[in-house]
Amino acid sequence: MRVLFTFAGGNGHFRPLLPLAQALADAGHTIAFTGEPLMVPIVEATGFTAFPSGPNLGGDGGLRPLLPVDRDREDSDLRDGFVRRTAPQRAKDVMAHCESWEPDLLVCDEADHGAMIAAERLGLLHATVLVIAAGVLIRAELIDDALNEVRAVHGLPPQRNLEMAYRHLVLSPFPSSFRDPRFPLPPTARPFHSPLPDRGPAPEWHVEGRPTVYFTLGTIFNTESGDLFARALAGLREVDATCVVTVGNLIDPAEFGPQPEHIHLTRYLPQEEILPYCDAVLSHGGSGSLLGALAHGLPMVLLPMGADQPHNGDRVTELELGIVLDVIEATPQDIRDAVSTVLREPSYREAARRLRDEVIAYPGPEKIVPLLEGLLR
Repeated sequence: MRVLFTFAGGNGHFRPLLPLAQALADAGHTIAFTGEPLMVPIVEATGFTAFPSGPNLGGDGGLRPLLPVDRDREDSDLRDGFVRRTAPQRAKDVMAHCESWEPDLLVCDEADHGAMIAAERLGLLHATVLVIAAGVLIRAELIDDALNEVRAVHGLPPQRNLEMAYRHLVLSPFPSSFRDPRFPLPPTARPFHSPLPDRGPAPEWHVEGRPTVYFTLGTIFNTESGDLFARALAGLREVDATCVVTVGNLIDPAEFGPQPEHIHLTRYLPQEEILPYCDAVLSHGGSGSLLGALAHGLPMVLLPMGADQPHNGDRVTELELGIVLDVIEATPQDIRDAVSTVLREPSYREAARRLRDEVIAYPGPEKIVPLLEGLLR
């Protein structure tokens, strides 16, 4: 079986697909990926073939001003950006790759509506992998009408209630209890968990007996963060913990000047190499970063900036998994105090570990392989 994995976005859209791709490859199937051009080398570094498709949705380097959280603006960006503007280009490019590479099945991230349209146009079945943890941002009442505009251009009938995305098989790597109960999983959904890699040799920054904090703003919003890195670094200077900070490949760590000995600042490190040695996570609350923290049972401090992050922050607060700060108003002292609190107070860690245990109970990706194979039968 030849399976083309498709995603519209950065690491948070790619990483949830990777365990399924590896499980299919281990079962003898042929795998390729297609995503935005900037992600091609990142995919290739994992050992898989990758084709560029659609526009680059990430930044082009350097820091841009930080904007206040505006949920209406983020809704508009999803509807008009991911659906009206990006989906048509992705549909065109993915169809071209399908015609040349000839997959039997597509596995699409839930934001990649263009790839799903391409599959339908070509008579291919597809599975959908959820990449939005709280399940609020990608919702029918927001995007159905815009999606039907794109479908009409391709001669496809209208759909409602995200039926196109949910009609065959939906795979979720997130704990079901984290999802906003107003947006339950569809009947076609099946949960899975990604086995955690064995804990490798201790990194050079690891100090036995001292807590470790991981700080990331992901691969998209890191370039839209204004002075946030500087404020957070100032706060982490006063936290009694080893702090591992990744700023992304488009930002030069030297911009932030010399750091104290307990802060380790770099462009990028694989999350799976950091999290096994961590005690808490400070992040923007993107679903990929959040999934990594939950998979390891780590409490968190969130500074939501946009996209699905405010909704994830709502659930983190409701489930008492950590502390959510206002990204504009948070001072270095606020960040210091919040990080110190989640490290000190065991209730946050206990709540995070409950969700970790929920995920661990799900079947591994190798158990999903027969479901994907069954779509063709």
